[in-house]
Order: sequence, then structure tokens, then C-alpha cells
Amino acid sequence: MAKKIDGYIKLQIDAGKANPAPPVGPALGQRGVNIMEFTKAFNEKTKDMMGFKVPTVITVYTDRSFTFITKQPPASALIMKAAGLKKGTDNPLKNKVGKLTKAQLMEIVNQKIVDLNTDDVEMAANTLAGTARSMGVDIVD
Repeated sequence: MAKKIDGYIKLQIDAGKANPAPPVGPALGQRGVNIMEFTKAFNEKTKDMMGFKVPTVITVYTDRSFTFITKQPPASALIMKAAGLKKGTDNPLKNKVGKLTKAQLMEIVNQKIVDLNTDDVEMAANTLAGTARSMGVDIVD
């Protein structure tokens, strides 16, 4: 028989650096989840994504057990890393802050496509190119 779900917790946590401090501790503590067990499992699973905040969905069951799913880092974070930026622009129409090649964009698409709502690589590339444009990053050949 399947376990009964008590609820979901959605967090963005630094990869490989989860600890019982806020926001992780209070969010899990309210549901009665073993915080140290989660932090050890999360840090082990995300140690290869260090440097990114990882969106995580934690499913909490009525018996206080849990499972969690990690997603890919946000598209804006991947674009900033590829373009070598600290942040996007304040006005994307006037101020351009960086450039990405189509090859770099396709690398990001291949990494991020599992979290997008399309399986079409071309549509995913258009979506991420729009995100880059809104950050002041141009896509060049």
C-alpha cells in the first residue's frame, strides 16, 4: 500500500551546502522530518552542482518519512555562469552586459530541457534565448 502524502515543501538550497539553519531547518521541522537525514542525503546528491542554488521539492509523508527531487539550477544562473556575469542588466533594451554563442546556449538547453515543459530542443532554445535577452545577454553565432 502506498504511503499517504502529508504535503510538499519547495526550497532553493545551495548545492552541497544544506544545513539545519533557515530555510531548511524550520521548513522541515514544522513537518517533523529528520533534518540531519535530509541534509546528508541532499548534500551527497548535489555535490556535483556546487555553486548553484538547486530547486528542490520535498514530499513529506504522514509517517514523517520523506523523498525529494532536485531539479536543474535556474536558467538565469546557468546563463550568468556561461557568460561570466555576476548579474544581469537593469535595462535589457539599452544596456547589454554579455554575449553567449549558440553552442553555449545549446549546452544550457541540453542540461535544462528535463525541467522545461517541452521536449523540442528548438523551442527550449528559444525559451532560454528569451531569458538571456531579458538579462541583457546577446546570442551570437
